[in-house]
Amino acid sequence: MLKDRIENYKKLEKLRNSKLLVYCTSDRPKAETNIGSDILGPFADHLDKIGDVEKITLFIYSNGGSTLAGWSLANLIRSFCKDFEVIVPFRCQSAATLISLGANRIVMTKQGTLGPIDPSTNGLMNPQININGQNIRVPVSVEHINGYLEMAKQDFNITRPEDLSNVYLKLTDKIHPLSLGDVYKSKAQIQMLAEKLLNYHDIKPENIAKVVNFLCSESGSHDYTIYRKEAKEELGLNVEKPNDELYSVIKAIYKDIEGEMELKVPFNPNVLLATSNPYNYSMRRALIESTEGGCDVFLSQGTLTKQNLQNGQIAVSDNRTFEAWKHENLV
Repeated sequence: MLKDRIENYKKLEKLRNSKLLVYCTSDRPKAETNIGSDILGPFADHLDKIGDVEKITLFIYSNGGSTLAGWSLANLIRSFCKDFEVIVPFRCQSAATLISLGANRIVMTKQGTLGPIDPSTNGLMNPQININGQNIRVPVSVEHINGYLEMAKQDFNITRPEDLSNVYLKLTDKIHPLSLGDVYKSKAQIQMLAEKLLNYHDIKPENIAKVVNFLCSESGSHDYTIYRKEAKEELGLNVEKPNDELYSVIKAIYKDIEGEMELKVPFNPNVLLATSNPYNYSMRRALIESTEGGCDVFLSQGTLTKQNLQNGQIAVSDNRTFEAWKHENLV
């Protein structure tokens, strides 16, 4: 809980001569949570209590989410300070990486990673697949479309414009043209946002295009992980290595949050119901914390119930009774 971390928060603020914000989203299996626009209200409340200061440090752990929410958060924080830095204790992927690009510097542990920011879209015109009787829309990613077109050019030597047109038309047999247009629009938008944020970052101007191109399309996979050395030496980002004292505090904060949010424990209804039926649960799926503003937690609460059906099968129902942000004061 926050009361168990508050002293380490104060230590980190003293070490960085800064005001600290902590933001973590769950990557707990079956309980994943993404960065969304709903974070802006809680963050604004924390920042109002912090006020206008010289420097703000964002401690962030997330697999990503909405790029526009990431863009908005970076700009919101910058409106309260002159110097903005990000601390990456472990995973800082996708939209979380985008937020980091808007910082003056990125403090990365040896296990800290950034990742590509190439977008995937999931619009109403996306293709669908049937899973267990349900039609599920499939996200369409920039990297998959680029990979298909590059394969045609390089592996099959299709280079004439009229032949490439046929390759593209073949793609539209599977993916609606409006979905392809949405992907193109999203790619152009994320490139623009990244370029704008990198103007705040202490990076050489000639490296901006290289960073944007690599993060948006050239990494080859959205799962690609960028460690500290590559981020600093190959991409040219302003990356700082924490000293032993700072690393110790960063690790202690992360391990405490990891335990509280049960990030290493899959949310498995069958396992939980083996201990009690029905089973009342409460999951902490995202945290926004500061010494001034206390804790805002995104909670999912409900009751799991297991029933034996007449055909011999077992049905598990999840009656979710609460799912929203909740403010908790430091006590």
